[in-house]
Order: sequence, then structure tokens, then C-alpha cells
Amino acid sequence: MGIEIGNPESFALGWRSAFSAAINVLRATTALAAEVMKANFSEFPQTLSKLGKSYSPSKDERTASPLRHQVFNPFLETDAAALIEFAVALPLLVVLVVGIFDFGGAFNLKQELSNAAREGARFGASQPTNDLSRANPASVDAVRYVVDSYLLKANINDCDLNSASQVAVAAMTWQYTTTGTCAGALVLTISRANSVQTNSAPPVYLPCTTVQISYPYQWHFNRVIQVLVPSATYAGVSQIPTDATAVNMD
Repeated sequence: MGIEIGNPESFALGWRSAFSAAINVLRATTALAAEVMKANFSEFPQTLSKLGKSYSPSKDERTASPLRHQVFNPFLETDAAALIEFAVALPLLVVLVVGIFDFGGAFNLKQELSNAAREGARFGASQPTNDLSRANPASVDAVRYVVDSYLLKANINDCDLNSASQVAVAAMTWQYTTTGTCAGALVLTISRANSVQTNSAPPVYLPCTTVQISYPYQWHFNRVIQVLVPSATYAGVSQIPTDATAVNMD
């Protein structure tokens, strides 16, 4: 079952705002940790020895380098160590959370696409075949509308599938390719004469209707990993394929 969202636009806007805030916090915390480590790296060995002796800087040291004392003194406390640990762990936490969100969204979308293809194949198998010899069979268009209606009902962007043109790509096979609002092209393929072999002896070939959907999925993980590793490149959009087959009743 899919996760129903009452207002998908508000949900998407809220998620984008939370994601942007998390990225800003990640950048600020990482920059702070980098500056602190850069300022004190040269004094790290001496600092360790002084910490072991409950070191307290002298008046001369504070006078000679007040900025160094102000920067480093907070890191003599336990809270400062927790801040550094948080700065190190936050990038991994953000990657983990966004990865869970992305793969969960892809899995949920895969389930909804499978249901849409199943509905389309079931409906197409019940349609007559006497119009398939025409240039643009109405029964094939009807299958497209069933798939499109299911996507919209499930709060999934249909990529303007309802306005895509019907193109014959093979015998008894038609295809719809969108150029709408999605990050890539949604491809719907409908075959009304797909022969499926049974397990009987001798084998029997049944004419079936097969509906295939290839849906473009936008990944957000690529944006997060590039914050941590700027040179990393991953595909921002992937096609999620699914199909369903039903035996023709006509």
C-alpha cells in the first residue's frame, strides 16, 4: 500500500525546507570544526600534555595570545568534545537519513507503479480486439487513461501522460513517451498480443495484454554526498521499471 498524502505540494515544500535547513547546519558545523582544527593543529601535542595536568593558562600566555586562549579554552570542557563529535557524526547522519528517505520513496513508488500496471493490464485484457487494426486503437488509449488515473489517485506525478501521443513500436504494441513535468521521460508500453506459454503438455500459448511502465525517479542522495565529497558523481535520475500481464478475455 502507498502512503497517502493529503496535500502533496505542502508535503514537498516542507520536506525541501527541512532538507535545506539540514544542509545549512551541516555546512556551518563542518566549517566551524575545520577552523578550530586548523587554528590548533600545530599545538595539539602540547595541548594533550597540558590537558593531562589540568592545565590552566598563565597570565603571560593569555596576554601573549588572547585569541588563541579564547578559541581553545572552550575545548578544555566536556561540552566542547561533544560538539566536535557531533560535527563529525552529523554528515554521516544526514547521509543516512536522506538515504533512508530516498530508498523508501523509491520502494513505495515501485509498489504504486506495479499496482498501476496491474490495473492497466487487467483492464486491457477485458477490451475487444476488433479495433487493433486501426491506426490509433481506442481500446489502447483506454488502457493509458486507466494507468494515468491510478497514478493521479495515488498522488504520483503522471508527467503529463494523459497528453502523450500514441506511437506503434511493433505488431500489436503501442508506446507513450512523456515530455512533461518529470525529471525524465515516463514511458508506457502496451502490448495487446503478448504470447505467454503455459506449463501444460503440450504447451499452450495464450494471448495476453502486457503493460510496462518506466518511471523517472529523482534521487536526493546525490546532492548530499556532493556536500561531503564534492568530486563524487552519482546519477540524479533513475528509471524504475515495472510490468504486469493478464490473459485476454476476447
